[in-house]
Amino acid sequence: VLFILNGLERLNLDFRLAGTELCCDPSEPVPPSAIVVNLLRKYLLPEASIIVTTRPSAVRRIPGKYVGRYAEICGFSDTNLQKLYFQMRLSQPSCSGQDGVGSSSGEQENLVEMLSRNLERHNQITAACFLPSYCWLVCTTLHFLYFTKMVPPSQTLTGIYTSFLRLNFSGEVLDSTYPSNISMMKYVAKTVGKLAYEGVMSRKTCFSEDDLQQCFEVEMKTESELNLLEVFRSDVFRFFLSPCVQPGKEHTFVFTIPAMQEYLAALYVVLGEKKTLAQRVGKELSEVVGKVSEDVAVVVNIISKVLPLRFLPVLFNLLKIFPRYFSRLSGKDQDAIAHTMAEELFKEEDYYNDDVLDQINSSILGVEGPMRHPDEAPDDEVFELFPIFMGGILSRRNRAILEQLGCSIKNLAAFEIAKAMKKTVIRNSRKGLPPSELMDYLFFLHEFQNERFTAEAIRSLRTVNLSSVKMSPLKCSILASVMGTTSHEVEELNLSSCNLDTSSLRILFAVLLRCKTLHLQLNSLGSDACKEIRDLLLHDKCMVSNLRLTNNPVGEQGAQYLAEALAGNRSLTRLSLLHTALGDRGAEVLAQHLAKNQHLQELNLGYNSLTDTAALQVVEVAKKHATLDKVHLYFNDISEDGMRALDSLRMDRDGVRALVFLTAGTDVSDYWSNILNIVQKNLPFWDRERVRQHLSLILQDLESSRRQTANPWRKAKFLRVESEVKKMLGKLQQGT
Repeated sequence: VLFILNGLERLNLDFRLAGTELCCDPSEPVPPSAIVVNLLRKYLLPEASIIVTTRPSAVRRIPGKYVGRYAEICGFSDTNLQKLYFQMRLSQPSCSGQDGVGSSSGEQENLVEMLSRNLERHNQITAACFLPSYCWLVCTTLHFLYFTKMVPPSQTLTGIYTSFLRLNFSGEVLDSTYPSNISMMKYVAKTVGKLAYEGVMSRKTCFSEDDLQQCFEVEMKTESELNLLEVFRSDVFRFFLSPCVQPGKEHTFVFTIPAMQEYLAALYVVLGEKKTLAQRVGKELSEVVGKVSEDVAVVVNIISKVLPLRFLPVLFNLLKIFPRYFSRLSGKDQDAIAHTMAEELFKEEDYYNDDVLDQINSSILGVEGPMRHPDEAPDDEVFELFPIFMGGILSRRNRAILEQLGCSIKNLAAFEIAKAMKKTVIRNSRKGLPPSELMDYLFFLHEFQNERFTAEAIRSLRTVNLSSVKMSPLKCSILASVMGTTSHEVEELNLSSCNLDTSSLRILFAVLLRCKTLHLQLNSLGSDACKEIRDLLLHDKCMVSNLRLTNNPVGEQGAQYLAEALAGNRSLTRLSLLHTALGDRGAEVLAQHLAKNQHLQELNLGYNSLTDTAALQVVEVAKKHATLDKVHLYFNDISEDGMRALDSLRMDRDGVRALVFLTAGTDVSDYWSNILNIVQKNLPFWDRERVRQHLSLILQDLESSRRQTANPWRKAKFLRVESEVKKMLGKLQQGT
């Protein structure tokens, strides 16, 4: 028989004969502790094998003569075991509760490979993954980042970290022999949390022994408190903090997992542990005075009925004022927590960093490219997860888990903090935020898990600019979930250059329906994505009036889907298909379906390799269209005859204007700046040689028209436009 006794530190065993009597009969009724002691003495069932697990501080509670062998379980000593663990863990799509449907084995292998490379060159994360539980945290975080496609996401990052702490510390007390029975997690929040918070505030991740002594308040502790601290340092300290392995910082400590510093700092603040000495003394004094005044007031009230001492109850009632006054002052703590959250969430120095989800991804998988030179100055430390964790810890689910860990956050306190946040967080969010910062704000609202608060915050967002944010499936799910708390119209949603694909459009479908202006340029959206866009435009609740698909490989098949959408759509007034590889066939398909549309006002088909036939066919349909009055056709392969035919169009006579060049007869076109602005914005993404040829032709056309006019005012306008074109050509030739 093998007995496994897990967690010896929870038992107070007495091996003295006077304390625990001998017992060798398994059927004899004795207390559980006596059974365990006699098993370990080998007096009861001497043939049985016994394995005991314990924290280091409790090892000596069993006399050495009863122990055959000591073994310390350290972690993965072989990096190949780490890699095998990651391969097994990441190949299970639902191991962390996520929906991994559709995640390819190739993507999983790529994640394992990137993680392995980072482990090889990043010594600090290698030290962290020495502990198997941190390997679990890394894999669960990767599942969250890469395989979340549900709306709303089934997990939060704060929830992952809170569950991780429950996994390791649920039911654990620091020292069972200590009368107060303080929970392990509560002690960690008060001590390590303070160190983490001081580090966040001073932008520091490395801590000296002096920093530890100061945060643990060693000089102010009693003997029993020092004993508790000793137990903590032997049992738990190395779990959260490990020696720094960077050259030149050998005698300092860092948090084993960097994000854990921000989590514990957030927990320290939300639990209300961030107090001055006066606040701590005031709280203890108010409790003492409150209890004493109640007891004394009862006694005095009884005596005063017999003796003429009616002034005494008045005196002792005055004592009650102090606790009430202090409780009113302590209510200001919630305002301070909300203020800290808003201040950290909207720090202007963090405005142009990557969003936090990309930062987490980089910290786990590393950054591809050349390694930093040892002499190169490191980047400033960034702590943008800190306020997000503060919001996440206040969610109902995380508060329930923390309650099990001995870290209680009352419902009323959470309500008061949320109420105070409306004055600070929502007000600050109304300022224009850069795209990465706006993504962080949306992520904060997702982590907070308060639907009413989120709805109030989102109603104030009429324009959402996430341009150049890498919109992974997780970020799309967060955007859809947060925006889904309301049904208000969105004036403008900018998702240009966001790495969107067909699945992203499916996740965001309900949000896209409510957008008036929709920017989807530079996303490599092909024909499959155009099929989703067709379904979007044909939906009876579609509000999209301005759609920009510039610089996407739409192609002929994509044009077919968009043409079907145009035929049945009633909201779209402007459509930009600039540089979308339509070709003549794609333009002809669009022209065939344009007649069925009754609302389009502007169509951009520039830079699509259109020839005379396709361009003139589009214009002929546009002439008969009820509302279409502007067609962009510049940078196409149109001959001089075709250009003359297009140039002869007149708005008052034909009902449509074709924008092909910067001239209009012997005058400059009213739309010259519009055309040049569009070209300027798209220069980095277009074929430079082809653009140079087109600009050269435009310059020749401008010079020819200038020579034909005698009007000095018009000549001046021509010279101004020519200088802009020459400037653009100069930049192209310089490669800038």
